[in-house]
Amino acid sequence: MKKNVRGLTAAILSISLLTVMAGAAMAPALGAIKEHFDSSSPLTVQFIVSLPALLIIVTTFFFRPLCRLMPTRTLALVGLTLYVVAGAGAFFVDGIGVLLVLRALLGVSVGMIMPLSTGLLSFYFPPEEQSRLMGLSAAMNQLGGVVATLMAGVLATVDWSYAFLVYLAGLLAIILVAAKLPNERLASRGSRLELTTLLRFHPSVTAMLLIMLLFFVYPTNFALTSSEQGVDTIATTVIMMGLDVVAFLVGLLFGWLMRHLRRSMKYVAPLFFIGGYAVLAYWGGVTGMIVGSVLIGIANGMGVPYVNTIASIKGGRDAAITVMPLISAALYLGQFLSPLIVSPLAAALGTANAPYVVAMCLAVVFLLQVYITRRHQALPPA
Repeated sequence: MKKNVRGLTAAILSISLLTVMAGAAMAPALGAIKEHFDSSSPLTVQFIVSLPALLIIVTTFFFRPLCRLMPTRTLALVGLTLYVVAGAGAFFVDGIGVLLVLRALLGVSVGMIMPLSTGLLSFYFPPEEQSRLMGLSAAMNQLGGVVATLMAGVLATVDWSYAFLVYLAGLLAIILVAAKLPNERLASRGSRLELTTLLRFHPSVTAMLLIMLLFFVYPTNFALTSSEQGVDTIATTVIMMGLDVVAFLVGLLFGWLMRHLRRSMKYVAPLFFIGGYAVLAYWGGVTGMIVGSVLIGIANGMGVPYVNTIASIKGGRDAAITVMPLISAALYLGQFLSPLIVSPLAAALGTANAPYVVAMCLAVVFLLQVYITRRHQALPPA
């Protein structure tokens, strides 16, 4: 039985390993991609990172009908196959239009598998295990970011198109899911995605939206701003990879931290976002980049599993087809909107550190949202 549980856990976590690659993994390659498509605007190039999020959002709202149409393993395998084909397929194209179409299809694939990466944990495991497992899920997500960011950055030094080969990592998840994930149906008559669901879970949905609005200021701006300061692609890649390492370690410790710092955990993410972007905005230099990246890594590494834990425990066994699609939609809506909101505001400020100043102000809004909506929140099981 224990062996079966371990296999099931590995299959679910292998999906978590892939989801961050939809956008952020390409961030270190943006400089090389921009050089190749030099006639395209910076915002168009940034869409290579953020466009998948738009299609992920749309697809998550069709997730429950997809669960009715296909059992779990079949749905996961279809999504993972599309993930590999659309992701790695960008290696073979040389036009920005076709590239963006493939990025959109990649978003569809992640929209099919993202709710499974967290929702199946609430479906198969009891509430007392979910803090630890959500932390592991977030850690695997960040580990995928570490590996993919490093590989994409290194491969981009050979040629920009080679960076997209990182999506072949989806083949590992296909093997594990095919071998270990049960082929059950998640949808039931009593599990509906209604307006009351959104109203019930709005603190978690809004919090995830704000976390991603804030976090994605980093991958969509860091490579470009560091390049302006004379930092080369390899050094930028190493620093960005370091952020994912920090978030990975925080995810591994998340279950322990929830047991020992339960009352203050809700404030960790907004406070560290404020500190991280303040450092990036006003410290400067390589040292400031490293310190700011570490603080932002801690914020993201704490914030995502915290929101997922609270939402999954409150949603119960049906969380996979009720609240988790909403959380996934909010996560990627934040990614998609981040450059659209931050870039115009930063342009209005007109300073080199403007994106980070805007992010710092948004982090203050996040802190206020947490205080207002979670002052009387019931704590999850220890």
